[in-house]
Amino acid sequence: MGNLATGLKYKTYPEYREFDVDWLEEIPSHWTVSKLRYLFAFSKGLTITKDNLLNEGVPCVSYGEIHSKYGFELDPELHPLHCVNNAHLKSTPEALLSKGDLVFADTSEDIEGSGNFTQLVSSQQVFAGYHTIIARPGNRKCSRYYAYLLESQQVRAQIRNAVKGVKVFSVTQSILRGVCVWIPTLEERENIVSFLDHETAKIDALIEKQQQLIKLLKEKRQAVISHAVTKGLDPNAPMCDSGVEWLGDVPAHWTVCKINLLFSESVGRAKTDAEQELPILSVSIHHGISDKELNDGELERKVQRSEDRSLYKLVHSNYLAYNMMRAWQGGFGASMLSGLISPAYVVCKPKTALDSRYFELALRTSNAVTELKRYSRGITDFRLRLYWDEFKNISVPVPPADEIEESLKYISDIELAYKKLERIAEQQIELLRERRTALISAAVTGKIDVRDWKAPEPLKMTKVIAA
Repeated sequence: MGNLATGLKYKTYPEYREFDVDWLEEIPSHWTVSKLRYLFAFSKGLTITKDNLLNEGVPCVSYGEIHSKYGFELDPELHPLHCVNNAHLKSTPEALLSKGDLVFADTSEDIEGSGNFTQLVSSQQVFAGYHTIIARPGNRKCSRYYAYLLESQQVRAQIRNAVKGVKVFSVTQSILRGVCVWIPTLEERENIVSFLDHETAKIDALIEKQQQLIKLLKEKRQAVISHAVTKGLDPNAPMCDSGVEWLGDVPAHWTVCKINLLFSESVGRAKTDAEQELPILSVSIHHGISDKELNDGELERKVQRSEDRSLYKLVHSNYLAYNMMRAWQGGFGASMLSGLISPAYVVCKPKTALDSRYFELALRTSNAVTELKRYSRGITDFRLRLYWDEFKNISVPVPPADEIEESLKYISDIELAYKKLERIAEQQIELLRERRTALISAAVTGKIDVRDWKAPEPLKMTKVIAA
């Protein structure tokens, strides 16, 4: 208790009493103790699946959105949601949320996510969707305080200790009802909410600045890489029109040719025992081909899985591969090792000794991705596929081999420098989030006394009159 209270110059309560819960040794002596069953009415969300989600209708928050967002405020205007049919308004009105209601995800893929929730902070109609539990506060004046309370480390620890599961962890209404909580007076609850709203807003603003910095660093890094692979490293090199719309001007001594002059499609499968023991790889739109074998969970999510390894395609070092359905998003990778890849991917065998990592980077540039999308076939973006017969006709720049190696070395150094800056920003975000969590926990458990806290007066601008 002393660290946060003393280190941040917050005072403590004058008197405490022991509290018989593993995660909280004491509470202010005048606070009461209760359980969530006495503070909330619990029910479940809509009994639907992903197939029931629409682009129009009544917004619906399901367990996926609850897990994917940081913080616990749900405002459909700020965080757009998928929708469900308006017919649910009549058939299942009990799943419609009111302002202040909390929605828990009833399953989590990791123990840390157990107890994740969001709270509706607007008056807009929103349904609780699949795999959710609704918690309706008996006293809506306290709903904001309850959200902070349920976000505290001590309450989350109780939930994590009670859930069952190995790969999937389940939170039930019974678990939530049995959670023990501590309740200050109504006036204190209001003071705590005012204090936390003010202080967490400052922390959130700092987090937002770091997130914007990371975004700018990534954009700058990509711009530098794109220029290197399409314009070269020599700013004084004579340029000429490539004759390819997505490329524009390129160094005059470069060549431009179609993919089929550089690669041929490879459809070889794993036949021998040794080949079938090779690692199963995937292609990421962010990181290219992974250099490690996927575990079972990753296999289920990232590749078209088959128990028969003989169905997987073979890739070897310097091969290029892409996901037909994600090519237009940059789903390309140059392999640095031998492995197996989903039969849904296209494997390209190099015809030259040129380093395929260069062509991966060239095909990931924003202009190239636009070109890839133009060559892809399908009715909607989610159904677009880039087949080899179309891909082979796309033109790419081909610098001399020594320039390719020089560019790859330069890009490697650039990526290391930018990633270092990004890691520093990410560490700052992590520290700020830890600070936010610690502050919430300290306030709602009485480790700090904020009853006399007042929001700072805004700075007044003084008018200077010239003499």
